[in-house]
Amino acid sequence: MVYDFHNDAERYFNYQYLHSKEFIVPVAQKYLDFNQKLRILEIGSAEAGVLKAFTELGQTCVGIEISEHRVSLAKNLMKTEFESGLVSFFASDVFDINVEQVGGKFDFIILKDVIEHIHGREKVYNKFKEFLKPEGYVFIAMPPWCMPFGGHQQMLQNKLYSKFPYFHLLPMFLTKQLLKWDKEPNIDFWEDIKTTRISINGFKKEAALNGFATTLAEYWFINPNYKFKFGLKPRRLSTLIGIIPWIRDFFTTTVYFLIKQKN
Repeated sequence: MVYDFHNDAERYFNYQYLHSKEFIVPVAQKYLDFNQKLRILEIGSAEAGVLKAFTELGQTCVGIEISEHRVSLAKNLMKTEFESGLVSFFASDVFDINVEQVGGKFDFIILKDVIEHIHGREKVYNKFKEFLKPEGYVFIAMPPWCMPFGGHQQMLQNKLYSKFPYFHLLPMFLTKQLLKWDKEPNIDFWEDIKTTRISINGFKKEAALNGFATTLAEYWFINPNYKFKFGLKPRRLSTLIGIIPWIRDFFTTTVYFLIKQKN
C-alpha cells in the first residue's frame, strides 16, 4: 500500500530532513571537518530534505534528480537556500551530466535508497571518481535485497501484498502472475527492482572491484527512517547476526556504507 506520506511532498521532505539531521550528518561529521566550507552532492535528491540538514550548517549543496517535478518541488521547499545559491539542482540522469556542469568536485556524495535502482552499477563508480575529491567520501544507505521489504512491496496497491514480508523473494514468474491477477499497475517497477537487486556482500565486492574501500558499514535492524515514518525506535542489528554474511541480509532493513577511493 502507498502510505499517505508518499503523496505528501512537504511531509516527506520533513521526514528526509530529520533523518539526515540525526543520522547522516553525524556520519559526515566524524570524517570531515565541518569548520571548513564543504561541497555536498546528493544523487537522487528527490525533494532535497536530506540536503536541507547540510545547508543549515552552511555547506554548499547540489542535488541531481531525474524527475523534473521533484526538482521543482525541491526548489520551492528550499526557496531561500536556492535563491541564495547555497543549493542548486539539476533535473537530469546522473550519467548525462559532468563535473564541470555541477561546479567541480565534492567532499561528500550521498545516495540514499538509490543505488539498488541503478542499472549497470559499474558506471556509477566512474561517476563517483569523476565527482569526488581525492579525500572525499560516498555515503550510501541501501536496503539489502533479502530484507523483509527489499522489493519495495510497500509501494504496491494490494494491501495484502504490500504488508507481506519477503513476498519479493518468490520466483519471478509467480510474483508476476500474482500481480497480474490483482491488476497491479506497477509490475514494470517491480521487475526493475528484481533486476537491480543487491546484497550486502554483493555491494562490498562491487565497490572493491571498482576501486573503493569500505570505511564504514552499519547494519540496522530497525531503519532510522522508521522513526519518522512510523514512530519506531531505531535499532542496530545484533553483532551476533551481523557477523554471519548471508543470514544478516534477511534481518537488516538498511545498511549505511561509507566508501572512499583506494590509494
